[in-house]
Amino acid sequence: MPHEGIPLAEEILDFWFEDCKPWQWFHRNEKFDQSVSERFGALAATAQENGLIHWEVNQTSALALVLLLDQFSRQIWRDKGRAYRGDPMAQRLSQLALDQHWLQRDPHKAHRQFWLMPLLHAEHLETVSRAIPLLEKWVDVETADVARRNRDMLIKHGRYPWRDGALGR
Repeated sequence: MPHEGIPLAEEILDFWFEDCKPWQWFHRNEKFDQSVSERFGALAATAQENGLIHWEVNQTSALALVLLLDQFSRQIWRDKGRAYRGDPMAQRLSQLALDQHWLQRDPHKAHRQFWLMPLLHAEHLETVSRAIPLLEKWVDVETADVARRNRDMLIKHGRYPWRDGALGR
């Protein structure tokens, strides 16, 4: 069972880190969102329902699971509350990657960035604050600056106001 899902996980990682361009990761694009949804929507839904929990035992599949729960969900369910449903699981996986030293041993900066992205996306001040030095050390100052802006927003509002519509608050 530990290697179950590895080919599919590798397909996810290849799609995100090889086929996609970095600018696609962070810019709103309906065509790209639709492509992610068509290709990985059912799998992201399964991940949100804990159907891929067995992927957590392996570095490759766990990173793919982080992508499904955090980044892909934001594209598949953009502007809907479901976009954030996987956040707690993704944040737990980020911590697992740190505890298992998967992040520290990963030679790819982009991989380390997405291991830590759930912490940057957290709507909890302590989590985002903890992410800043990790992002500075393992990714880059620019990504840490995004976390600083998120932290400032949490200090000011206690939440991310841009999520209010999707979350009905």
